[in-house]
Order: sequence, then structure tokens, then C-alpha cells
Amino acid sequence: MTNKEQKPLKELVDKMLRAYGLNHQLDEMGLIKNWEQIVGKMIARHTTNIYLKDRVLCISLDSAPLRQELSYVKSSLIQKLNEASAKNLIDDIKIS
Repeated sequence: MTNKEQKPLKELVDKMLRAYGLNHQLDEMGLIKNWEQIVGKMIARHTTNIYLKDRVLCISLDSAPLRQELSYVKSSLIQKLNEASAKNLIDDIKIS
């Protein structure tokens, strides 16, 4: 194989993920994995469940005051999460 035919491994893996439709799921997993880094330890400590469904991030919190506070800053949190993922993954957040 000549240098011209060689492709970086990342490019090949990305192409395979797109072909199987898995790249979006991988992005979702990365977002959930980095939840604490994005929102901070205090919010992450009170998060009991988190998942993404149909571009809506669903989070469960064990603190009613924190649920109320996050509902006030929902749009900025959506923006922060999308920026952290470098993609527009989330359209809304459902907080329970």
C-alpha cells in the first residue's frame, strides 16, 4: 500500500461508524460520560439518572431546589452541552 492509499485509523473508524449509523450514539455516550466535567461536581453528585432520547436530555435529580435552579438556566445548559460535544445533539432538557 502506498502512502497515498493509507488512511488514518480515526478516519476509517469514523467512516465505519457512519456506515452502521452508530456515530450519533457514540456522541451521546460521550456527552453522558463527560457530564460531571460539563456541569460540575455538585450537579453531577445530585444526578441520579441521565439519558438522551429523541434529542431530549432527560435527567433525574435528587434535589428539588437544584431541579428548580436548572430549569431557570435550561437554555444556557443546552448551549453548554452542545458546545462541549462540538455538535448540536440536544434540543431540550427534561428535568425530573
